[in-house]
Amino acid sequence: MHSTTAAPTVAIPQRTVRIVSRKSQLALIQTHWVRDELQRHFPTLDFEIVTMETQGDKVLDVSLSKIGDKGLFTQELEDTMLRGDSDFAVHSLKDLPTRLPEGLMLGCITERENPADALVMHEKNQDKTLATLPEGAVIGTSSLRRLAQLCHHYPHLTFKDIRGNLNTRLRKLDEGGYDGIILAVAGLQRMAMGDRIHEILPADISLHAVGQGALGIECRTGDDDILHLLSVLSHGPTTARCLAERAFLRELEGGCQVPIGVNTVIEGDTLTLTGLVASLDGQRVIKNTVAGAVTEAEALGDQLAQHLRAAGAQAILDEINATNRA
Repeated sequence: MHSTTAAPTVAIPQRTVRIVSRKSQLALIQTHWVRDELQRHFPTLDFEIVTMETQGDKVLDVSLSKIGDKGLFTQELEDTMLRGDSDFAVHSLKDLPTRLPEGLMLGCITERENPADALVMHEKNQDKTLATLPEGAVIGTSSLRRLAQLCHHYPHLTFKDIRGNLNTRLRKLDEGGYDGIILAVAGLQRMAMGDRIHEILPADISLHAVGQGALGIECRTGDDDILHLLSVLSHGPTTARCLAERAFLRELEGGCQVPIGVNTVIEGDTLTLTGLVASLDGQRVIKNTVAGAVTEAEALGDQLAQHLRAAGAQAILDEINATNRA
């Protein structure tokens, strides 16, 4: 994880700050990093971590796309903040809906790890790549975004849903249920499992999820003390990139049930945003790129969404939404 800059000199009243987190190992690694960074900057404050399970943690026998995405990994955490039982929540930003409950806000986005997707292979396939796996080889993923893009590029492969936390999915792979699985590079690196990465998928094969690789810290709207604390963790370039991505997703009203991928690059004062919408079978892929000033990040996201709608993405979205409602 990346270190942060020195804290601004603003007095914070002595208090215990309560951080709420999911119970998974990866969530706790991320939350402990946030706590330790804040403790380093604010040594006189006490920080307490509260853990809980979300609906997404409990329902493991149904694919994410069938459960719905409205706060699947966040609602229970949000409820504790709204009740005043916790002060902020640490999320993988890709799990945080683009529309937050009234009274809550995105207080901070941390510096991003590599946002790409990674292939982890079963040991019997160490001499293979996605492209050279035999026809019918089974690849595990719970993401419709990954599924659609990989179906498009590798129609010879078979794709099978896989749920559970990162350790559970790796165990299912090692037990032989899959020839390979697709996971986020960032999650593997944060859990010191980077050595399991067999192949990092380039953007021309798999555009990543909105916000992937960054942490989003959610807090109560207008809680100035907490917003001051969180400001030391904020990373400007990552924030601009992720706000563009989230605006793109919000304008398309997409989520877990829709194959939407993105890629962002900042060079100087210019932000370049690429996005796609794909049909579930990967047969139709609508893709485009926009570029503009970093300061106009959210407007760029809106602009790209409108371009894709005009190019045929709306028809795909309507079909998928109709299927989900059926």
